[in-house]
Amino acid sequence: MPQESAVYTHGHHESVLRSHTWRTAANSAGYLLEALRPHLRILDIGCGPGTITADLAALVPDGQVTGLERAPEVLDRARATATERGLTNVRFTVGDVHALDFPDDSFDVVHAHQVLQHVGDPVQALREMRRVAAPGGIVAVRDADFAGMAWYPQTDGMDDWLRLYQRVARANGGEPDAGRRLHAWARRAGFAPDALTATAGTWCYRTPQERSWWSELWAERTVSSSFARTAVDGGHATAADLDRVARTWRAWGAEEDGWFAVLHGELLCRV
Repeated sequence: MPQESAVYTHGHHESVLRSHTWRTAANSAGYLLEALRPHLRILDIGCGPGTITADLAALVPDGQVTGLERAPEVLDRARATATERGLTNVRFTVGDVHALDFPDDSFDVVHAHQVLQHVGDPVQALREMRRVAAPGGIVAVRDADFAGMAWYPQTDGMDDWLRLYQRVARANGGEPDAGRRLHAWARRAGFAPDALTATAGTWCYRTPQERSWWSELWAERTVSSSFARTAVDGGHATAADLDRVARTWRAWGAEEDGWFAVLHGELLCRV
């Protein structure tokens, strides 16, 4: 069975986890919530620090949620999140989405948020997600589409940031414009076209607090996370280039009229 060949572009630097722990079921999995029922068994792939996972567990109090993460070092935070919320119907484990260590038909919902853009073989990942989903169940995936992101004003250097990010992500084996491809990958994975419901969602950062938070975490991520190391080691940028990108992000964040939208593709796949 193929194993993951891509490198996670962001890593788990504090600037990355600051973004991940902001995510909730409401702001990151809203397209799925109407399908949830109290008794469901859910697999949350790429759970990271577990904030979405914990929300899902609270929404299925008579069910069971399993959070799966490739990087074991972040699962201590996920377990702490569940403990702090008093949740007893959630557990966490290490695994690879390309070869899930669960029997066929194990879950009613298999969910992955911002995962398929980072894996080596998204079609194989979807095949595995389909395999472990029970008949009548749902595979739910949501991924950003970097080429579809939009911002205002057109601060000098932001286009350079986007092109650099896309180069680094693809060199790592991922596909940063995954959102627009989800439905096509699902068809290649064996889902029938009439079993797919494709939608789009956004995050939007406009207030001074939102702009400051979003621009600062990207400025830090650019120079301090795994992205910085792979950008330099791969010959995509110099340290001076990355410093310039970080300054660009901070300049955009200081714009009184600043606005940034992140486009996501969303897909519900009926099994």
